[in-house]
Amino acid sequence: MPRKSKNAIPDEKKELLLNLIEMYEIKTTADLQGALKDLLGGTIQTMLEQEINEQIKAKEEADPEYNDSRNGFKDKTLRSSMGEIPIRVPQDRNSDFEPKVVPKYRRDISQIEGKIIAMYARGMSTRQISDQVKDIYGFEVSEGLVTEITNQLLPEIEAWQKRPLSGVYPIVFIDAVVFNVRENNVIRKQAAYIILGISEEGHKEVLSITIGEAESAKFWLSVLNELKNRGLKDIFVLCADGLSGIKEAIAAAYPMTEYQRCIVHVVRNTLRYVADKDKKAFAKDLKTIYHAPDEEQGYARMQAVTQVWEKKYPGCMRRWADNWDVISPMFKFSAVVRKVIYTTNAIESLNSGYRRLNRARSVFPSGTALLKALYLATFELTKKWTLPVRNWGMVHNELAIMYPGRME
Repeated sequence: MPRKSKNAIPDEKKELLLNLIEMYEIKTTADLQGALKDLLGGTIQTMLEQEINEQIKAKEEADPEYNDSRNGFKDKTLRSSMGEIPIRVPQDRNSDFEPKVVPKYRRDISQIEGKIIAMYARGMSTRQISDQVKDIYGFEVSEGLVTEITNQLLPEIEAWQKRPLSGVYPIVFIDAVVFNVRENNVIRKQAAYIILGISEEGHKEVLSITIGEAESAKFWLSVLNELKNRGLKDIFVLCADGLSGIKEAIAAAYPMTEYQRCIVHVVRNTLRYVADKDKKAFAKDLKTIYHAPDEEQGYARMQAVTQVWEKKYPGCMRRWADNWDVISPMFKFSAVVRKVIYTTNAIESLNSGYRRLNRARSVFPSGTALLKALYLATFELTKKWTLPVRNWGMVHNELAIMYPGRME
């Protein structure tokens, strides 16, 4: 007997959906929008009628002398992001019905949608949002409706991804964050590639988020060319881990840009298979390399560290020697500039925030859902990015000297 997917739609729900598709003759997304609008209005209508019955019953139970009854309806038009929704508010003879779903004199219900998007931004899944709305507002919002509401962000995300960029970002970081995404009922690891730039004024800015493409020179060239098409003409230093094909893509798209390997990643990769008892001493020795005053001494220290640890951990220092040409660019800078470039604190902190905000979502239902979550999380995480990078004045002056005539 074939195993039934835990995410399969139950037969009774499937039948209901098919009936709705047939009833509303849904063939396009516009038809779906109209159906959702009608269903939302119908849901609110039903809830109002339940409310008035419950309120009359509760008052009669509390006071035996109380007497009230239904007394027709009053037309009302609600405003939502889906457009205007006509409803009929039930009335009572005593005129003391106080609806909670849509309070008196309130016509705009779009704030509920805003709350849903805010909860989505804080890392809640569609199921958690549905439960939360029920707890707070006392009525149910289906997971499908939550998805439809957040899907309204997609044109906004596309516009954000294509927005014009400044002509120069002296320093740019690229890093990947891996998430679980369901694809054809199979859970796969997908990477979200985050590109973070530091502007000429020293302000951090997320330039782009790309989901789940296979790394290659062709892929990275298309990503970098997209940045060029959006107006980014020059990058002085691009910091990234050893992403497949990135070095060749940088040489093609931005031939004057220096590629700097992320030292944090190089150190982590070096220590990955080192015994815990040796990690502290090994890390201390590695620090002598990237803290060296110049490239010559850095290279000499790299060779010395290799001699110390090669016998116990064969090949552990090979990546330092093989990638020295993209590790060494930092040595031309002062300690202040090096700290901005090689520590990658800015993007490490950002990626940590992405993971933290989306910890509740162990699996994303699609790459689109992941993109929406990261887009919203970006705005949550960058709210406090109001000040320039520390010591940016010194960094700016040094970069202007190192790369003359290239500042805008």
